[in-house]
Amino acid sequence: MKTNERGLRRLHPLDDALEAMYFGWRGMTREADQYLATLGLSRVHHRILYAIARREGITITDLLETLGVTKQALHRPMKQLIDGGYVVTERDPSRHRYKILALTPAGQAVEHRASSHEREVMRRAFEHVGHSGRDAWSAVMAAIARSGEGDSNTGQQR
Repeated sequence: MKTNERGLRRLHPLDDALEAMYFGWRGMTREADQYLATLGLSRVHHRILYAIARREGITITDLLETLGVTKQALHRPMKQLIDGGYVVTERDPSRHRYKILALTPAGQAVEHRASSHEREVMRRAFEHVGHSGRDAWSAVMAAIARSGEGDSNTGQQR
C-alpha cells in the first residue's frame, strides 16, 4: 500500500481523491472558519447565512430543503443567528404559517466576509489550474452533488 506525504496509507485506489476533497475543503474554509470563530460562529452558521443571502424570501422549510438538514439540526444555530442579530424572521403575508428569513446588515457583512475568504482561495486555485482545470473540477463537483439527489447517470431517485 502506497503512503502519501501525509503518512496515510492508501486502502483503495480512490483514496487520493477522497483526501484531495477532505484536505482541499479544509484549505478552502480555514480562513473563513478562523474569522467566524472570532464571532463565536462556525461553519454551520456560515452555511445558513450563505443560503439566506442567495434566496430572497426563503422560508424555514426552504432552508431545511436547501441545506438538507432536519429542523432539530437547524434550530440551535438559527436561534444563535437570530439572537446575535444576524438573521430576522417575519411572517409571510400570503402564507401566515410560514416565516420568511432575511439577513440583517450584520448578517450580510459576516456572510460576505466569510464567503470572500473562500472565493479568494478558489480564485487562486483556478488561476493555477486554468480554464480546463476549472471546467473539470466543476464537472466532478456537479456529478458528486447529483449523487446525493438520485442516480447520477439517469437523474432517477434510488
